[in-house]
Amino acid sequence: MAALDELAHLLGEKGRRILVAENPVDLKALGGKNSIFVLQLPEGSLAAGGRAGGFGVRKIEKLYAFHYENGSCKKLFEVENPEKLENFELPYHAAGTPIIMPDGSERIISGVIDPEFVAGYKQIV
Repeated sequence: MAALDELAHLLGEKGRRILVAENPVDLKALGGKNSIFVLQLPEGSLAAGGRAGGFGVRKIEKLYAFHYENGSCKKLFEVENPEKLENFELPYHAAGTPIIMPDGSERIISGVIDPEFVAGYKQIV
């Protein structure tokens, strides 16, 4: 599967995912440059990663990393190893974030646009 198709699929299908991106996500234009992380959470987890009332464990089940720049999208890596995933912090400030899909439609998913958060992720890998 091409990287753009895989990213669009991850962001478009139902499931517990949180987007962490350096800049607003526009998969139609792919202009400029953007680093995007998609955090897959276990099914059945509660809002923002399963911390009902501030209690519980926030856990990432799988992480996908993509980068697009000047019209080209590539998948950087994906991580399933629980020990490696523990190094990635879930954003507590995830909210409804608009993204533009390849067909030009807009979707709202849980996520953050935060260059500093992305910089922290890049230091881990």
